[in-house]
Amino acid sequence: MTIAAPTAETRWRCTLCGNLTRFDVTRSARVVEYLHFDLAGESKVEETEVLSETIESVRCRWCNAVDQVELVARPGADEAADEAPGA
Repeated sequence: MTIAAPTAETRWRCTLCGNLTRFDVTRSARVVEYLHFDLAGESKVEETEVLSETIESVRCRWCNAVDQVELVARPGADEAADEAPGA
């Protein structure tokens, strides 16, 4: 089961306990990273380009429910959209 990621207008909510803030997310990502190595051989990621990303599962930290998360509207999302330029 995959679930959509939250957006500027939506957020996750556990359908069992109502949690809105704490989740463990298992995701797969395919990325290209630019690594910079210093002369001592230590590396640092300086750029990351995400080619694809899939959220595989979401577990609620409060009740431990797995894949019981839904997308709900963020409070004030409607007002923010109305105030945006060009809306």
